[in-house]
Formats: sequence, structure tokens, C-alpha cells
Amino acid sequence: MTQQLQPLRVVQLSDCHLFADTQGKLLGLNTQFSLEKVLELIHREQPNPDLILATGDLSQDASLESYQRLGEALSSFTAPVYWLEGNHDKPAPMLKALNCDRERMSPCVLVKFLDDALAAANGEHLMVCLHHHPVPMECAWLDTQVVGSAEQFFAVIDRHPRVRAIIWGHVHQEYDEQRNGVRLLAVPSTCVQFKPKSEDFAVDDANPGYRWLDLHPDGRIDTAVSRVEGITFEVDFSVKGY
Repeated sequence: MTQQLQPLRVVQLSDCHLFADTQGKLLGLNTQFSLEKVLELIHREQPNPDLILATGDLSQDASLESYQRLGEALSSFTAPVYWLEGNHDKPAPMLKALNCDRERMSPCVLVKFLDDALAAANGEHLMVCLHHHPVPMECAWLDTQVVGSAEQFFAVIDRHPRVRAIIWGHVHQEYDEQRNGVRLLAVPSTCVQFKPKSEDFAVDDANPGYRWLDLHPDGRIDTAVSRVEGITFEVDFSVKGY
């Protein structure tokens, strides 16, 4: 009997917006508290992931202290952890918190770099990770922040049929669609959620969460979002921007 290979279990979390001060709040929500609750959920549901991806805006104030706390919290998992830089992040304190281990933090890349990296990558199936969204979210205010070179980006993706999925953060909401056979996935924030399909900036009442993905050897992807339950998070819905 042929032994069936197990899928690679990946955990994605994003947009933690931590502060140097553990009492720091985004839109009235204590982001350290909400992160801790999401991590508790991950520990219960995914005690042994194969890989953890933190896809940007990990800090709100780009403080070394916030990155160090995040690194310490994620060190409770045995899986390797990789960080992406978001628009609120700064690379220098991120790298310092990672003990200057550049392989654990993705750089900002150009289209040519992506093309070369995909061509040189090992494996039959590839997944591309971003911070910003490469497709519109039908959310007018957010869609002014779509990847600026999205057309060029997808031209590269279309040249590499091994790409099975593209995942991102930034949008603070769940998204799951397909384009040319490639799965397109966004993850909720570990703190405040943005209201889907809103014309102007608006906060949603959904709870913080994360995404898990099972990447199968044959290229199939099973995935779902899981959110913290049983807790009411204090959010200031009157704030009109962040």
C-alpha cells in the first residue's frame, strides 16, 4: 500500500498593529490583548503547524519592543516563522528583533525579482505571499491601496503555472476567490476588522482571527478562517480612519 503524504499545514496571521506599550490601542482595541487571544486559539486548533506566516503591519508604531514581543510570542511554536513587511512596518527594527536573520523576513521585491525567484524555486507547487491586495476587494476606500503594479504582477504569475495560491493581509477581512486557477486569499486581522464592501472607511463587528491552509502534495489547497469566540472586543466604531 502506498503511504499517503501529509499536507503542509500553514498558519497565516496578519495586521497585529502592536505598540511599544502593551496598553496601546487601535480604534479603541488593545491590540496586544487581541493578538494573545488569537494565539491562544491557534495553540488550541493548530498545536503543531509546519509553517507560520505573519503577513505585515505587525506593528503600528514600528517599535523594536513591539517586534520583540511578537517574536517571543511566536517562539512558543516549534514551526519556522516568516515575516512580511507591511506599510506600517520598518525593516531595521524588524530585522533586529529577528537577530538579523534576513531569511526570516521577505524583502520588498520588484517584478523582475519575483519572476526570477519563481523560476528558481524548488517544488512542483508554489504560493506567493504579499501584504497588500493584488485584486480589488469591492471596498472603495481600500481599493485605492491595491498593489500598484498589479497588472505586471499577474503577468509574472501567469508565466509560472506552478503558482497555486496568492495570500495577503492588509485588508483586515476574509477573502477567497480564484483567478486563472490560482487561489486568492486574504486573512482577517488579529485586531480590528474592516467592513467588507464599504464605500468609506468602516469597522466591522467580526472578531479577530487567522487563516490555516493545508497545502497538499498534488497542489490541492484546503483552507479556512477561524475567529476568536466567546469574547467581546471593545472597538470604537465612530473612528473614521486608522
